[in-house]
Amino acid sequence: MSKIDPTARVEDGAVIGEGTEIGPFCIIGRDARIGANCKLIGQVTVIGHTSVGDNCVISPFVVLGGAPQDLSYKGEPTKLEIGSGCTIREGATMNVGTIKGGGLTRVGNDGYFMNNSHVGHDCMVGNNAIFATSATLGGHCEIGDFVYIGGLSAVHQLTRIGPQVMVGGVCGVRDDVIPFGLVNGQYAALEGLNLIGMKRRKFTKERLATVRAFYQKLFHGPGIFAERLEAVRPLASEDPAIAEMLDFIGKGKRPLCLPAIEK
Repeated sequence: MSKIDPTARVEDGAVIGEGTEIGPFCIIGRDARIGANCKLIGQVTVIGHTSVGDNCVISPFVVLGGAPQDLSYKGEPTKLEIGSGCTIREGATMNVGTIKGGGLTRVGNDGYFMNNSHVGHDCMVGNNAIFATSATLGGHCEIGDFVYIGGLSAVHQLTRIGPQVMVGGVCGVRDDVIPFGLVNGQYAALEGLNLIGMKRRKFTKERLATVRAFYQKLFHGPGIFAERLEAVRPLASEDPAIAEMLDFIGKGKRPLCLPAIEK
C-alpha cells in the first residue's frame, strides 16, 4: 500500500505505486504516474503528463512536469519521463517537452540531481548522470550516460554531451563535447580526457594509453583540425572508445568543443 500524508493533494486519475510515500503538502496532478517504493519527502509538485520510475527519492520544493520555458508552448499534452532509482534534491526542476521538440523530456535511471538543478524541455539525459548544485540544461540537449556536470554550470540549448564527460564548475558549455572529454573554463574548453571517470569504468592502462594517443593526434597534432580528423579515422578499429568519439563527431550538427588553443 502507498502512504499518503493527509495534507497532500493527489488528484483523481493520478497513479501511485505500491510502497510509495507521499509526504506533507505534496501536489500530484491527475496525469502523474509515480512508481513503486518512491519517497516524496514533502512539498513536492508533480504535474503534467509526468512519469517517475520506481525507487526514486524526491526532496522538498522539487517541481516535475512544469510547462516548458518556451514561448511556443500552448499547453499541449507533452511528457516528462524519469527513470528508476533517481535522487532529486531540493528545488530541482524538470520540464515537459514541446511539440516542435518531439514532445518528450526523458531522464534515465540512477541519476543524482542536486539542489536547484534544471532539465529543460525536450532534453534527453542518460543513466547515472550527476548534476551538481544549480547545473542547468537549456532545451533540446542530449546528455550521455555517466556524465557529471559541475555546480553552477549551464549547457546551451541543442548541445550534445557524450557519455562519461566531466564538466567543471561554473562553465558555460556552448559546443558539443566528445565522449570521455573533460571541459573547464568560463566558456568551456576541452582540457583532455576524463581519466578518473574512465578508470572508474574499468579502462585498463593499455586502453587508456591507446585512447590518449588518439586524443593527442586529433586535438594537438600538426595541421588544421579537419585534416587531423581525416588522418585519425582509420584508428576507429583500435578501441571502442575511439570509434565512439569519431561516431559522435561525425553525427554533429553544431560546433565541437575544442582545446583553448584551437579557438
